[in-house]
Amino acid sequence: MQKWQVTFVDDHGVQSVEDFDCEQEPTLERAAQLVRAKLLPVSAELDLNDLDGRIEAPTLKSLKEQNSIQILRITPI
Repeated sequence: MQKWQVTFVDDHGVQSVEDFDCEQEPTLERAAQLVRAKLLPVSAELDLNDLDGRIEAPTLKSLKEQNSIQILRITPI
């Protein structure tokens, strides 16, 4: 399994990096799900996303709008 580095700006405006194992390069939506599970494990367990199925990349959108976390890039390690 390949390691991927996800760079993002957290809710304090600080650029952070987390490493994840994935078979292939994660999409921005998948990266948002991984980051949310790591940083916000309680909200990741709850299904509070009413945008699911209505818009493209609902986790990415809610992570940015509700938690001020923005994915910047995904790079292989």
